[in-house]
Amino acid sequence: MSLMGVDVGTTGLKAVIFRESGEILGQGYYEYPLIHPGMSGWVELDSEQIWEATKAAIRDAVAQAGKKDPVKAIAISSMGETVVPLDANGKPLMNAIANLDTRPKAQAQRLEQTLGQWQVFSVTGHPVHPMYTVPKLMWLQEERPQIFERAWKFLCVQDLISFWLGGEPVISWSMAARTMGFDVVRKVWSEKVLSAAGLTETQLPRPSPSGEPIGTLRPSLAHELGLSPQVVIAVGGHDQPCGCLGAGVVREGLAMDAIGTVDCLTVVMAQPVLNETMLQNNFCCYPHVAEDLYVTVTWSWTGGILLRWYRDTFASEEKSVAARMGVDVYDLIVAQVSKTPTNLFVLPHFTPTTGTPWMDTQSKGVIAGLTISTTRGEFVRALLEGVNYEIRLNLELLKEAGITIHEIRAIGGGAKSRFWLQLKANIFGVKVVSLHVSEAACFGAALAAGKAIGKWASMREAAEQLVKVKEVFEPDPKEVALYEERFALYRDLYPTLREWLYRVHRLGATNAP
Repeated sequence: MSLMGVDVGTTGLKAVIFRESGEILGQGYYEYPLIHPGMSGWVELDSEQIWEATKAAIRDAVAQAGKKDPVKAIAISSMGETVVPLDANGKPLMNAIANLDTRPKAQAQRLEQTLGQWQVFSVTGHPVHPMYTVPKLMWLQEERPQIFERAWKFLCVQDLISFWLGGEPVISWSMAARTMGFDVVRKVWSEKVLSAAGLTETQLPRPSPSGEPIGTLRPSLAHELGLSPQVVIAVGGHDQPCGCLGAGVVREGLAMDAIGTVDCLTVVMAQPVLNETMLQNNFCCYPHVAEDLYVTVTWSWTGGILLRWYRDTFASEEKSVAARMGVDVYDLIVAQVSKTPTNLFVLPHFTPTTGTPWMDTQSKGVIAGLTISTTRGEFVRALLEGVNYEIRLNLELLKEAGITIHEIRAIGGGAKSRFWLQLKANIFGVKVVSLHVSEAACFGAALAAGKAIGKWASMREAAEQLVKVKEVFEPDPKEVALYEERFALYRDLYPTLREWLYRVHRLGATNAP
């Protein structure tokens, strides 16, 4: 018997089949493009492309795994906030409005004026921001009323893929919370927030704890994918808490660093922490996929996406060499990095909105400290340092909110780089560990699938038994001292340049076609 977890990210997805022990039997990976319609802050995804990528990844995983250990259950982990309207036949009425999209600024502002930041945060665990699903749906109602009125359901990606596989339209508690319309303490849709936004529960999927069965694979689809129609579809969850589960991050004091397109740090809490410090720094609080726990999430939108930008803009030679030699182009890029901390400072605000703590839709990326002698290796290292300085800032602010971390477990594509993990340990001043299962978000989803068919009574116990540490990266005292000095400079970078960056933003808006 085996279990499958599918992790749907912002620009790509992976399907992985695991033995009950956690051993990977087969996997598949496919990418899809972000769509930029041309308006400032607008970012979309084609849900049909995501669906085709999902099916292709599952087929590849099944082909690799063979028929010796047939898949018995599947669950989906996915990015949050992204939403797509479906008609009565379950077909998308438009492109999905992506998590990176910030078009509903006016709607978010109006919701804040109606309810107030504290009231929204104290109920939903999320400060008001245009990134979240509820403001996106407010925008849809006002700007695309014909689509809004035709919509049968508005689904996020986890519940969309589960539904198309054959499950009921059910959303996990963790994913529902990412809409900014869910009561994270009572674990129901918030009538107050939905009413203020002009929404009703009937337009949304039913909330459920992760690890619950919601159907079986559609027979015609099962044949196409090479799976049995008896495969159970289980409620998965938001990718970050799924990753926590798959990384064994199911106790206070532990955090999971997902180093993928986005660099995201997820911290476990035994109880919800909903205080003013959390609100002021845009830190959320919502249910873990593991039973009876909560998480908070901090992130920089520019994690691996910043390296992808470098790859596509500056690394044409490395791409050619990688293709010729059959190696990963990122290995060639990272191999060039300088051996010591740089004197360059990268403010990694390259996307339409920053991550925490600023959640700023007008900031811009900055590369400061360049000289005529700056090398390519220093430039690449500085990009990685900038992302990690931003995460370090979040760690410092979490301490002020009363949340302390003593160990970080790394997952995602970046977790395969020993250099990257040691860099993190040195910048954070906290030990960082790699795991034998690096595809933790898929593994967390697979654990939820196992729970749905009664393989184990508790996902939390299963994670603690199955997840094994591979390598520990302790902070290097010498580099820690160097990074302490540089982080003090970095911490002043955004506050110092903020007003100037806003002027740049206004200049771009003025010159837009």
